[in-house]
Order: sequence, then structure tokens, then C-alpha cells
Amino acid sequence: MGEDHCRRDRARRRARGPVVSSLDEDKVRELWSRYKNDGDMTARDRLILAYSPLVKYVAGRVGNGLPAYIEEADLISYGLLGLISALERFDPSREIKFETYAVSRIKGAIIDELRSLDWVPRSVRSKAREIEKAITVLEHRLQRAPTDGEIADELGITEDEFQHNLSQISTTSIIALDELWEVSGSGGDQVALIDTIEDPKGRDPSRMLDLSELKSRLALAIDALPDRERLVIALYYYENLTLREIGEVIGVTESRVSQMHTKAILRLKARLRDEIEPAAIG
Repeated sequence: MGEDHCRRDRARRRARGPVVSSLDEDKVRELWSRYKNDGDMTARDRLILAYSPLVKYVAGRVGNGLPAYIEEADLISYGLLGLISALERFDPSREIKFETYAVSRIKGAIIDELRSLDWVPRSVRSKAREIEKAITVLEHRLQRAPTDGEIADELGITEDEFQHNLSQISTTSIIALDELWEVSGSGGDQVALIDTIEDPKGRDPSRMLDLSELKSRLALAIDALPDRERLVIALYYYENLTLREIGEVIGVTESRVSQMHTKAILRLKARLRDEIEPAAIG
């Protein structure tokens, strides 16, 4: 109950917006005049303090939906840079409220910093999501695993472009251990990936049951893969062969094996998500 109350309280505060400055309007105008006309840095610091609730407000809104490993304190520090930039560039004589001008600057500074921290280009992440969606749509429509050509047609690209996209995506399959994942059938509960790593000194019966169900679903999804993709998964994860060694076994290049592996993983993710989401809704 306490946690739900706190969550609702935070939501109400976000809906009301930030409480900016306890100073009256005359005092704020005086500070702006001293800063802009006289270059008074003390007045600038007072303005930063007065408008700092804007930063916390914007950071809270931007932080919704971001992975758990991104701390709100970091977002606030990025946003402060945006606030300072807004103070330096703002012209008080213009017919616009500083709060309106500053919010866009603060949000832009936070987003720019987040983008600089993400080593994977947004275009590559977008392509991965599009391929997952296309696989799900085609499997529903065809009632079987779609071919490369069918996936490419669904995406509106050539098969060569599709293979190139797979090669790009194959280099980005890294997941943060503190990223939150939704637990199937839990009504929206989330768990950090690091918390799913098995403790060799303890055996949790409920966890073992969850793992058993997940393994069963995964096994069924693997069985539904096309033969060559299923073989690549088996050789890579069960026989511990390298991509080069797998290529020698099945007679293709290492690059082609990487593409097949990536495509198989995307198929599995699409199929498992398709099974998990209805369970969560129910």
C-alpha cells in the first residue's frame, strides 16, 4: 500500500507540474536585470536556484520508461546544463515565459546526453524492432516461419538490405544486467536481469518452476525454427562452437552464420514475446 501511495503521489506531482521559485515576480525581474545588464553572477546563481525545480520536473518525465540503470540524479545533472544554457541565451525582453523556453532546453540537454551514452545507433535499434514486428506479423499470417524473402518483402526492402541489417544488429546484442524485464503473468511486475542469475548456494522452488516453464517455451520456440537456424543455435549454445567453426560445419561463411544466428534470435524473441504478452494481459 505504501509503495502504491508513493507512486500515485509522484504521478499527481508530475501532473501539477513543477513549483518554480519562491521569489516574487519583482524580485525575479530584478535578478534578471542584474544578470543580463550588469553581468552579476550572483544573480545568475540565484536564478539557477529559483528555476531548479524545472530540471527535476523534466528529468522525472523523461525518466519514465527508461532502463533502471539510468539514475534520475544523472538526468538532473544533464538537465542543469540545459538550464544554464537557457539562462545564458534567454532574452527577458521577449514576450515569452522563461519556463516555457527552459523546458525545451532542459529536455534537449538530457536527450542529447543520453544519445551520446548509447553506443548503438538509434537506426540500428529501430531496424531490430521492425524486423521483430515483421516476423510476428508474418508468423500469424502464414502459420509458419517466414523466409528471408518474405520478411524483406514485408519490410519493403531487398533481401540484400535485409541481410545487411541482420549483420548490423548482430553486433548490438548486449544487455545491461540491471535492465528491468517484465515478469510473465505477474501483472506488470519487473525484475532486474542480474536478479535472475542463479545463486549456486540456494534453490528457490518458485524460481525453479519459472525457469522450467521458460525452458519449455524456449524449447518449443527453437523447435519451430527453420532447420539451418535451429542447427546454428544448437552448435553455438550447446556445442560451444565459434561462428567460424559453425560455418565450416554447414559450409557457409562466418558472416552468413552471424546473420543466421541474429535472425534466429529475433525469431525467438518475437515468438516468446507473442506468448508472454497474452499471458500478461490475461
